[in-house]
Order: sequence, then structure tokens, then C-alpha cells
Amino acid sequence: MAVPKKKTSKSKKGMRRSHDHVAVPNVILCKCGEATLPHRICPSCGEYRGLQLLKKADAE
Repeated sequence: MAVPKKKTSKSKKGMRRSHDHVAVPNVILCKCGEATLPHRICPSCGEYRGLQLLKKADAE
């Protein structure tokens, strides 16, 4: 079985893991004030680029 000859230092371990982080998603604010992802329909109001694409039923 393959076993490392020397202990991996904290620096080497950190350099290897430097690209393993989770990227923070880019968030934009819709006209209604809800935070959404870019190039997506707003989940709260249903608008995209000024067009009403989804109709929200007011069941409240």
C-alpha cells in the first residue's frame, strides 16, 4: 500500500486546497426588492427584464 514518506505541511495542504472553496453566488436585486440570481425570473414577482413572465396567484 502506498504511504507518504513525509508529513504534508500546513502550507502545502493549504496550497492544494486553495481552489476547493465554495464560490459565493452573484446576487442582484429585482425591482420588487427581492434578491435573485442574474438572468433568472424573479421568484417573488415573476418578472424578467421588465416583462411579466409568471403570473402570481394572490391566494392570501
